[in-house]
Parts: sequence; structure tokens; C-alpha cells
Amino acid sequence: MDGLPSNGGMNTLTLKNKSMENLNFGDAIKALKEGKKVTRKGWNDKGMFLWIKPVTTIKSDWVKDPMLKDLVDENGGEILGLATICMFTHDLTGRKTILTGWFASQTDMLSEDWMII
Repeated sequence: MDGLPSNGGMNTLTLKNKSMENLNFGDAIKALKEGKKVTRKGWNDKGMFLWIKPVTTIKSDWVKDPMLKDLVDENGGEILGLATICMFTHDLTGRKTILTGWFASQTDMLSEDWMII
């Protein structure tokens, strides 16, 4: 996947020999790097999942966030947006939402209930 460290394909997750359920955190990260969506059985909101938003060029003419627009303009109208892990979830009112820059908890990292969806 663009913008992520490449290992020449040496450590890619082989799904032929591995179930797509009950994965550990390392396997979930490998799946994300391969462009797959992952979730945990243990998460409360059953519609939640993660994916990697790839590296992209952010252009001033489509930015609505004032702080980001200023930064892009100061950089000549374009700036590189690095890859990040995003989460599809819901807010307190039940509206569908996207969380950019998801961080794993210790429970997430130690769990073995990750699934590829």
C-alpha cells in the first residue's frame, strides 16, 4: 500500500492457511496494510471497523477546515497527507461517523478476537 513501509512482500498475511477470525493484533495490522478492513468481536458497536486511509495529496481548493487550509496554502496549495488508520463508528446520537487517527488500546493490542471483514 502506498506510503507504508514495504518489505517486498516477505511478511504478507496468507489467508489460505489462516482463519479470517480470531486473529491477533499483528495479523490485523498486516491485513490493514494489505488494504483489508478489520474489526473485533469484542467491540460494543457491531458496525465498527478499521481501514487504512492511504497517502494522498491534499489540495487547498477542496479543504474546508480553516486550520488545514492555512497550512496547505502556506505550503503552496498542496500538502502531503500521510497514511492513517481510520475507524467507522457511530457518535452518541447514533449517527455514522469516521474517526481519523484511531489508536489501539492495550486491550485491543492483546486481544485475539480480530476479524477480517
